[in-house]
Amino acid sequence: MADRGNRPLRVLLDGTPLLGHRTGIGRYTASLSEQLASMMPDEVDLRAVAFTLRGWRKLRTVLPHGVAARGMPVSARALRKTWLRSSFPPVGLFAGGYDVVHGTNFVLPASKRRAGVLTIHDLAFLDAPDELPPGDADLPQLVRRGAAKAHVICTPTTAVADAVAERLDVDRGKIDVTPLGLDAGWFTGRPPSPRTRQRLGLPQRYLLFAGAPGPRKGLDWLLRAHAADPDLPSLVFAGPGSFPRGERRRHVGYLSDVDLQRVVAGASALVLPSRDEGFGLPVLEAMACDTPVVCTDVPALREVSGGLAHLVPYGEVDVLTRELRAAVEEPNAASTAAARRRHAGNFTWLRCAETTLQAYRTAAG
Repeated sequence: MADRGNRPLRVLLDGTPLLGHRTGIGRYTASLSEQLASMMPDEVDLRAVAFTLRGWRKLRTVLPHGVAARGMPVSARALRKTWLRSSFPPVGLFAGGYDVVHGTNFVLPASKRRAGVLTIHDLAFLDAPDELPPGDADLPQLVRRGAAKAHVICTPTTAVADAVAERLDVDRGKIDVTPLGLDAGWFTGRPPSPRTRQRLGLPQRYLLFAGAPGPRKGLDWLLRAHAADPDLPSLVFAGPGSFPRGERRRHVGYLSDVDLQRVVAGASALVLPSRDEGFGLPVLEAMACDTPVVCTDVPALREVSGGLAHLVPYGEVDVLTRELRAAVEEPNAASTAAARRRHAGNFTWLRCAETTLQAYRTAAG
C-alpha cells in the first residue's frame, strides 16, 4: 500500500448499479455514495467507475456533487471473463490512482497493489445458480475469487456474514457488517392522496409487494396464499419487470421515491415472501411508515425485522394466508407503531457509511 501522508483516502467505488432502474443494490450504492461524499471531504476523496461499453458517461449525471466519474469502456461480460483468469486489465488503467477499490455489487474489480473491499449482499448465486441469467453464469467463481483477494468483505447482516465465512471459506475476522439504512422521508410517509390513487390505479385497500420479480421472491407462493382467501385486499406489485396478472392484482410499475413512500404507507400490509434475502430493505421502510409486515422466516429477515413482523416458514400456504389476514386485521395500537418506528430508526445511511469507511481504513491499513 502506498504511503498517503496527509492526503485524503482515495476511494474508487463501483458505480455501475447507479445506472438504470434502482432496486436494492442500486439504492444502496446511491445512498452510500451520497453519505460518503458529504461526510468527511478532508478524509475521503470519493470517485466512481462504471463497467459498461456505452453507458458509462451517464454515471456523471447520477453521482453526488463533487464525486468524479470514471469509466471502463469495455463490456462487463468481457471484463468478467478476463478477471476470472487474471488481474488484467486493472481498474486503475482507466480510473486513475486510488488507495481502495470497492466492489459494491458482488464483483471485486481487478487491481494491482491496492486494497480491495467487496460487498456480498447475499448468497443466492450459490443456493440457486441455475436461476442466474446467462450473463451472470460466472458469478459464483468471480465472487469466490473476489472474496479470497479482498482485504475486507462487507455484508448487510450478521446472517450473511456468517454464511459467507462458512460457505466461501473466508476468515470471519475480515468480514464487516455494514447494515443498510433508511432515508428520513420514510418516517413522515403518508398514504397516497385520492389524486395519486387515481393516477396509479390503486384500490382502496391493498397488500403490497415492493421490489423486482425473480425466482427467489416467492411470488407463486404468495399468489396461492392470496387466492385462498377472497376477503383479503387486492395485491399491488411495485417495481420494474413483469409481474403476474389477474383478478385482484395490480402492477403500478417502477415508482419514484416519493410515490413509493406513499404507496407503502397506504398499504394494509407489506409482504416479502422471499425464499432468501440478504437484508430486506422494504421491511424497514414499511416499519418506518407504520405499515404491518409479513415476511419469510429466514435468518436475514428475522434479524432485520427485530421481532416486529409476521414471520412465515417458506412455502407454507395456509400459514401465509393466516398471517396476511392477521396483519390486515391488526389493531392500530400506538405502542406497536412506536416500536416499529424506533426499530427502523436504528438503521441509517450515516451508520452504513461510517462502518464502510472503517472497512476502507482497515483495508488500506
